[in-house]
Amino acid sequence: MGDNKQQQTRTKRIFVNDVDGYSSKHIAKFLSTCVEGESSEEAEGTVASPGYGAAFQVVGTVSSASREKSDFLLEQYTSPTRDRLLQCLLACDVVVYNISESATQQQVEEATWALKALHNEMENFKSRKIFILVSTVMTWAMTKPRNQDETDVLITEGEFRRRRPHPRFRNHNDLEKLVLTLAKGKKSKLIGYVVASGLQYGKGENLFHYFFKISWLMQFPKVPLFGEGTNHVPMIHVYDLGGVIQNIIELKPKSKYILAVDDSKYTLEDIIKKISYVLGPEEIEKLPVQEAINMKVFKPEELECLSIDLSLDAFIIKDSFNLNWISEAGMVENMENIVEDYKETRQLLPIRIFLVGPPAVGKSSVAQKLCHHYKIHHINIKDIIEEKITQLKEMVNRADHVDVIEEVAAAAQKQLENINKSMEANEGRLADHLVFDILQEKLSSKPCRNQGFVLDGFPKTYEQAKLIFSDEDLESQDPMSKRPVCNKRITPEHVLALNASDYFLTKRVQGLQESVAEQMRYTNDEFVPRLMRYRQLSGAEETLLDYFDQLEIHPEHIEVSTDDPDYTDIMKKITEMVGVPRNFGLSPEEQDEEYRKKEEERKQKLAAEAAERKRQKEAALAEMVVQYEEWQKNLSEVKRQEYRMLEARCLPLRNYLMKYVMPSLTEAMLECCKIKPEDSVDFLAEHLLRSSQQE
Repeated sequence: MGDNKQQQTRTKRIFVNDVDGYSSKHIAKFLSTCVEGESSEEAEGTVASPGYGAAFQVVGTVSSASREKSDFLLEQYTSPTRDRLLQCLLACDVVVYNISESATQQQVEEATWALKALHNEMENFKSRKIFILVSTVMTWAMTKPRNQDETDVLITEGEFRRRRPHPRFRNHNDLEKLVLTLAKGKKSKLIGYVVASGLQYGKGENLFHYFFKISWLMQFPKVPLFGEGTNHVPMIHVYDLGGVIQNIIELKPKSKYILAVDDSKYTLEDIIKKISYVLGPEEIEKLPVQEAINMKVFKPEELECLSIDLSLDAFIIKDSFNLNWISEAGMVENMENIVEDYKETRQLLPIRIFLVGPPAVGKSSVAQKLCHHYKIHHINIKDIIEEKITQLKEMVNRADHVDVIEEVAAAAQKQLENINKSMEANEGRLADHLVFDILQEKLSSKPCRNQGFVLDGFPKTYEQAKLIFSDEDLESQDPMSKRPVCNKRITPEHVLALNASDYFLTKRVQGLQESVAEQMRYTNDEFVPRLMRYRQLSGAEETLLDYFDQLEIHPEHIEVSTDDPDYTDIMKKITEMVGVPRNFGLSPEEQDEEYRKKEEERKQKLAAEAAERKRQKEAALAEMVVQYEEWQKNLSEVKRQEYRMLEARCLPLRNYLMKYVMPSLTEAMLECCKIKPEDSVDFLAEHLLRSSQQE
């Protein structure tokens, strides 16, 4: 019966503007999973394909044609014309215009046009349409309590007529008034609602992203707070905002102006402190507001939003709506879940790698390259022990300062004494249980939990791995289980075993300079026992790699057979196994450096190409010169041979002339010279004729 009713109910078509923006995208995504008549919590769990089984078919505009169509949208329109957009709006039952994230006039103008265009077409509607304007609490920013002497008095949405906007958001306020004016009346076919949204958070963050990012990176000892941070910030989880819109569509409340804020009454300082505590270095540093502009981390309008100081009471959504809250108590109370959601949404998941292999196989070199590629932390046992000792000494030396609690300093002093005693008793080596404690603390630290790590060559045995990575709490719950139970927060997800032959390793070590070999403990007296010890442990009944096999973290074996200092092939294999980096990518400074390098490479490439072209041109010219000289030589030879041939051919003619012609002609010419006749040619002809007759 329920299925029949579902089939009879026509699926509502909902338009949402700018669905490639943070707020609209998550509102549209939430609505696309809703099932009409059910609570938002149930709807969120019911993931339906757009247009199939869902209560709402969601369509929307996007700003870039290059974006692929989102799977939660039935249709998307890329920068449509006004005529095309109007047709899209008329085909929808609900129009949601979200201007909560933008202080620019463009969005406000488009929403104003859409409202007026729908109002003008209202008489042609076949059924009622709903226009929902998602605005911002910045239209309340300058509103004061009725009784300003009482600081804890909350402003309610029933006082919306006396709200006073921030100067930058006056246009938003004017549009709110227009919605309430045009889309009202019992017989009106266009119903209008205004939702004044608190500052939105969750699902990867937007306005608060900087604070999450700087905390996650842990590049600074303190998270900056711009300003005093004593202002109370009205907020709402972006999925809870989607739930408010869903309830408006389904319930069609009488109140047309609705505040969408959670129950939190925290200050900005409370929020940033909690972000830093859960995700980052656990401390904050107050900086002047202007520093945010100088550092280019916030736009002026974003800082104005963060500086809002309002205590609001949204009684309609609490008393009249069927909301199943994601974060009713607010960001501070739910920070652990919001942080996990932030990491998941932005794919900021730690990469945990364990490198194992014989001495001199190149573990540390590969580890450093992996850390650079993935921006994770290199965990070397010697280094972290030295780091821990340095930290303990600093804490003890600062014991007289107010920032170090006396009990903490005393505990540090005791731990330092235990370390020193252990190293004295073991000829400079630290007892295993102390090493395990230091390693577990390091792997559990926030930098390693946030970004990940490459564990370099330790542990070395099955038992060591079990003591370091096991989870005692889980083991106590199932003592009969034969399978090891690990602490997933610190256990590597990729185990890489570098392998090489003894001959290759020995030749590599022998090729090192003596000073380098001594520094790396690769002298013959140290290297051979270390290699034998590794081979012995690898042949044990239960090996280190067996431990990870039992955890179903199957080691990948990589053969090292070439002495490539860059480990190009090995890095290629590993990065293909591990996958792409899960990080924020390059910082602005790194982007500038990367651009500089690429530009330098481009210039070098152009210079090399120009040099190659010049070389080719010169080579071609040189070859042409040689060919021309060869041609000239051949031409001279041809002419010489032709001359000799002509001479050979002319010799019989010459002999004939000299014997038969030249004597008579010579005699005739001599006679001609003596007589000097008027017509010498005629004379020569007659003389030659007489001579021939006489003969």
